[in-house]
Amino acid sequence: MLNRLLTVAEVSAAARRLVSAHAGAGRLRRAGTSREGRPLLLLSVGSGPRHVLVVAGAHADEPTGPTTALTLARRLLRGRIASPAADLTRVTWDFLLCIDPDAAALSRTAEVCGSAVPVPPARALADYYRASYRPLAAEQPEWAPIEGGHLPETDVLLGLVDALRPVLQCSLHNVDAGGTFLQLTAALPGVEKPFARAAADHGIPLQYGTFDALHWQTPAPAVHVLPPPALRHRLTAGSAGIGRSTWCAPDAYGGTTAIIEVPLWASRAADDPAPHPAPAAALRALTALTLAGGREITALVAGARHLLPADDPRLRVLTWMGEGLYELVTSSWRSLAKGPPLSVADVDALGIAARRQPLRAAGLLHDLLTRATAPEAAPPRTRVDALLITWCAHFARELGLRAIPPRDQVGHQAAATLAAAEAALEETGGR
Repeated sequence: MLNRLLTVAEVSAAARRLVSAHAGAGRLRRAGTSREGRPLLLLSVGSGPRHVLVVAGAHADEPTGPTTALTLARRLLRGRIASPAADLTRVTWDFLLCIDPDAAALSRTAEVCGSAVPVPPARALADYYRASYRPLAAEQPEWAPIEGGHLPETDVLLGLVDALRPVLQCSLHNVDAGGTFLQLTAALPGVEKPFARAAADHGIPLQYGTFDALHWQTPAPAVHVLPPPALRHRLTAGSAGIGRSTWCAPDAYGGTTAIIEVPLWASRAADDPAPHPAPAAALRALTALTLAGGREITALVAGARHLLPADDPRLRVLTWMGEGLYELVTSSWRSLAKGPPLSVADVDALGIAARRQPLRAAGLLHDLLTRATAPEAAPPRTRVDALLITWCAHFARELGLRAIPPRDQVGHQAAATLAAAEAALEETGGR
């Protein structure tokens, strides 16, 4: 029984053992090489003419995806799935086990938050943010084309899409807190009920509102469909050019991408559809929370910069965040007070987004200061640690967080991937 999340190294080693045990049915190859020379491993299962491409590890601070990919591949090879999508004579499953292994090498989230041993949410959150690393948007393989970036990892993924022409690409993601939700680049009729059922089976709430999919079309709770290009200017700040991302690459071949988000911690109000009693006041308070937290961390970075290695990627992220990210994030939801009434779940999702960015910055700064050898690093490190503990305690208390066990994170994400594959295969018919 799965009782913890695996690191990327553990997933890679397990994949090699898996193909050795299932010679012919499973194949593992190096699809490409990262910027720092690490292998991008592709595990393929089955021999069917239609392909489902599963992409894991797009964000290093989202640790569930690689374990989900391995788990699903193992179940397919062992014949433990009763589904048309599991007919390996008609479908080939291709698992890109980690698209960004360089970033994964700088993050310890799988080790820190992947245990089945219960830890109080406030303490677990602080441990998570201390261990987290997420690169600049321009250095994220899925997102780099939007930012004008050109990465070898992006080229590998786009090359796989061109070669395989998948009917479905599944990108496996985590949110730190909230509920589960599904983002689609095109509608997949029939996916809504099995997605919701999988969430219920694993004790995970649906996320009725989400910052990530503001202004997407919502045919069912927690299912969001990318709007047509003419309407994408209203999307969350920084994502109006989403058509250039790797998510939209399968469009050229009639395929669809499903982005499956699973929370590490569930929030109390993630699925509460009741009208919020005072949304305008809540939005003002959350905006102030983000901006104040961002200013505090930015000031601490400025005061400690002489102690930090100038070429460290963590410092590059902190500098980028301090140059306007907090304002960019909050600007995305200012117009919401003038739109349709917000639900309790909508404000819950915004409350998570409001806390996320300052906490990410605090975790990065704490990591850098912990690595610093100068005695002068101790006082700012103590200050940052105190902020992390205070902010995480407030986060856990105000949103009523509870941990989702690793087996349920992986179980739901695997079931959702299968549900999306079945819907995509049905939708495309004989194509």
